[in-house]
Amino acid sequence: MLELIDSWFHRPNLIAFVILFLWGFYIMVTHHNLVKKLIGMYIVQTSIIFFFVAFSAKTGATVPILLSGTDPVQPETYANPLPHVLTLTAIVVQVATLGVSLALVASIYRKFGSLDEDEILKRSNE
Repeated sequence: MLELIDSWFHRPNLIAFVILFLWGFYIMVTHHNLVKKLIGMYIVQTSIIFFFVAFSAKTGATVPILLSGTDPVQPETYANPLPHVLTLTAIVVQVATLGVSLALVASIYRKFGSLDEDEILKRSNE
């Protein structure tokens, strides 16, 4: 168990990812303002993107393009393009989710006159 904890402290990227993820999750759970919940969601999504970027890096790797067909392929010399593609997809999903969520929050504010979750629930039950 101590070896596992010691290995975590040698990877500060993992610690930063966990702190960002938990901080965003905490904001989403504890705040009643809908805009603050969206900020927490944005932090969680950004931490996931940070996770993809931080752990897909490979020192000394090159682009995965084979220059000649006769040489044997050595996979350790190439960077895996899948995490980078997932990162681009996650960014697009993040922007789209935030845009739709902000539009819904604006509509909720126009209808109920508040962004507080408890106030909206109280007014919707009347």
